[in-house]
Amino acid sequence: MGMTLTEKILADHSDQATVSPGDNIWIDVDVLMTHDVCGPGTIGIFKEQFGADFKVWNKEKVVIIPDHYIFTSDVHANRNIDILRAFAKEQSLPYYYDVGTKDYKGVCHIALAQEGHNRPGEVLFGTDSHTCTSGAFGMFATGIGNTDAAFIMGTGKLWVKVPESMRFEFTGEFPPYIMAKDIILQVIGDIGVAGATYRAMEWAGDAIMNFSMEERMTLCNMAIEAGGKNALIPADEKTVEYVKQRTDKPFKIHHADADAKYCFNKVYNASEMEPVVAKPHSPDNKAKVTEVAGTKIDRAYIGSCTGGKFTDFLAAARILKGKKVAVDTFIVPATMEVEKDLYEKRWDGETLMDIFKNAGASIGESSCAACLGGPKDTFGRTHGTEVVISTTNRNFPGRMGSKQSEVYLASPYTAAASAITGKITDPREFIN
Repeated sequence: MGMTLTEKILADHSDQATVSPGDNIWIDVDVLMTHDVCGPGTIGIFKEQFGADFKVWNKEKVVIIPDHYIFTSDVHANRNIDILRAFAKEQSLPYYYDVGTKDYKGVCHIALAQEGHNRPGEVLFGTDSHTCTSGAFGMFATGIGNTDAAFIMGTGKLWVKVPESMRFEFTGEFPPYIMAKDIILQVIGDIGVAGATYRAMEWAGDAIMNFSMEERMTLCNMAIEAGGKNALIPADEKTVEYVKQRTDKPFKIHHADADAKYCFNKVYNASEMEPVVAKPHSPDNKAKVTEVAGTKIDRAYIGSCTGGKFTDFLAAARILKGKKVAVDTFIVPATMEVEKDLYEKRWDGETLMDIFKNAGASIGESSCAACLGGPKDTFGRTHGTEVVISTTNRNFPGRMGSKQSEVYLASPYTAAASAITGKITDPREFIN
């Protein structure tokens, strides 16, 4: 019996010819990522277990990216940065992207890609559940807790159970008004928030492979919202071009065997897809936009690892150009590279940043910002009973701040269209 893409990568990193779902194996780790929320805890456990003077297993493979609670006066959040900064200095870590310096990057999951830390065939662990985003590069990437991260930090290895694999194939072509966010919300709505628990979600089909790398990242990003262990898309020419522009480190491309066994296999007709939202208060509370159109909103939010990439803002700009928003609308680029692109890249003769400012949107600093609620001075955080349409990934009570707020998850197209009308709006009204 052949192996799936996830099984191929894990076998390659365990020095075994084959692995099967349920096997418990030691694997070698290529990259460990942590940030300001979990980094201090990971560092504390590392020092407790390995000793205060112990060095990380490979300083070239540890990446620390502060991004969550950084633009705040909260003393506890500021203390977390102090701990990261001191650790990076004492360990001489080359990949610490310090806030307040020219090295600062922004949201870890997007920065990993932009800085060349995502490479096909590799194994990447991060102390954040959305680490599965990196699977868009044909690699095994998943989130872990502080204890596992501390163990990797000291040894470069981890004991892992091989997950079963699910396969989602989209044949044909997506309509022009459909984005990856619509697709992942559709699938999560179909299988539920526990539908992929401890399973790999493998994406396939011509429609998927026609997506840009950033759209592929959106698909893999929300695997965890279905309970997934990881998600991944096989590497192709687009992947290789993106990676080689950002790193000269070698990598190995794997493909699933033709006779690989999947525990679940579903084929969709891409041309039949419609714009989708997730209603409060769960990512699987799916509805077609047409079913909730007209619902009054108080604010719109476009940002996060899920919806704050350049592709996401280009989509929003296409709808917002020449229009005025009817509700408070927040634009938060995921990284400094994205922010730079907003100022420099144009659509229809105008920079994206000018389009957003002329539309009346508020611009936030590159970070996770309101996606995870954060301290009370976090940019874009909800404070009362607002109804929000957002390109973020979770809509649990309190996720974006106030527990009384209601969050609808949507694509950048749908969020931008709704920002103009002040109510949930089908983007097809603005896209021919």
